[in-house]
Amino acid sequence: MTSESTAMISAEGLSKFYGPFVAVRNVSFEVPQGEIAAFLGPNGAGKSTTMKLITGFLAPTEGTARIGGFDVGRQRSQASELIGYLPENGPLYPEMTPKSFLKYMGLVRGMSGSRLRDRTEFVTEKCSLRSVWSKPISKLSKGYRQRVGMAQALLHDPQVLILDEPTSGLDPNQTHDARELIRSLAESKTVLLSTHILSEVQAMCSRVLLVNDGRVIFDGPTADLGDAPAAMETRFRELTVS
Repeated sequence: MTSESTAMISAEGLSKFYGPFVAVRNVSFEVPQGEIAAFLGPNGAGKSTTMKLITGFLAPTEGTARIGGFDVGRQRSQASELIGYLPENGPLYPEMTPKSFLKYMGLVRGMSGSRLRDRTEFVTEKCSLRSVWSKPISKLSKGYRQRVGMAQALLHDPQVLILDEPTSGLDPNQTHDARELIRSLAESKTVLLSTHILSEVQAMCSRVLLVNDGRVIFDGPTADLGDAPAAMETRFRELTVS
């Protein structure tokens, strides 16, 4: 159990090098409990790499990532219990159905019995999967596959959600529902989400972390980047176009 004073997400000098190529350089920030922080940046800026470093899917060349005070590199199992991760175009098992996939993911996380049944029921309703419950994932639309990915991220009731393009492929109604779900979850969880949709940042996020060329170049309240999507887009371009 973590203390209330502990930042739920902490990056300290994170860097990732691939030979001479710098994907992420000296990224540092903290996200406290109950905050929805947006992770913005142009394509190739280092957003997805940073998220993979924070979740432990990649090992940093330098620096440390912590989740709930647990070092992701040295205390991987403790940190992973706190994380729900939805990667962009996250891998799913196409031959499985949402029902069998969520059961499998629950068992992998050590869930069973009434807890697994109750959490499966919760995410099925929250992510509106009932109509495709027994349909092979390979036959689902991109939007429904995204919902299955969100359901697995939520299944074990994590304290921290790392969401990479969570509304990708959703229609306007589904996008609205996803935003409402994320906002409601932030009442008890910490959320870091990457998105290209500036109206989504305005609608959900109280804070923005803007990265460019692998570095954090802005960290502050959403309103400080722009009080409307158009103003935010202008400021975004000013900061990221060389």
